[in-house]
Amino acid sequence: MTDTEMAAGRGGARTGRPPLTERRKAATRREIAIEAVRLFSTQGVAATSGDDIARAAGISTRTLWRYFPSKEHCVKPLLALGLERAIAQLRDWPADRPLTEAMAEQGPDGAAEEGGLTKKLIATAIEEPALHAVWLEMHYEAEEVFAEFVAARTGRPVDDLAVRVQAVIMNGAMRVGAEHWARSRDDRRTHEEALRAALRSALEGLSC
Repeated sequence: MTDTEMAAGRGGARTGRPPLTERRKAATRREIAIEAVRLFSTQGVAATSGDDIARAAGISTRTLWRYFPSKEHCVKPLLALGLERAIAQLRDWPADRPLTEAMAEQGPDGAAEEGGLTKKLIATAIEEPALHAVWLEMHYEAEEVFAEFVAARTGRPVDDLAVRVQAVIMNGAMRVGAEHWARSRDDRRTHEEALRAALRSALEGLSC
């Protein structure tokens, strides 16, 4: 997740629609991610260069490296989609209602093409070491967002042991749920549905 995306999950985040420049940057990052996934899927990660991704996305290689530190990190926006949406849904949920209810409600799902690419990407990331490192890095970053969310929800300090453990449980549920979905041959369930089911299981019994 990017710094902007991670900040959006925190209590002190700016509300309202992001400025136009941020939306344009997010759109560019998304387009780069889509092209990177397509190239990785057709010719493999090792055989794909940053130049290839930049050319497919219609930008210069120098611009590509302004957005991402490596070719593997180019896929991060798609990897983070479900996680970002789930965090946003949790953050907006009323404090006086159980979070399990939030996970039971239907939220906005991604487009069919986007979902198909994400499923293929996560399945590849499970097996491809370089992409797997990016996948784990993203969830490591998300753990702090979950901790801050749980702390705000429960009124406990963010470094409280129970808060940190609950954050790990929620974050781990999201990762396992996404990986289970990516391995599944059932194309009827969306990414967000799988994540909601996993997080709902994790939330049962938690005091937030």
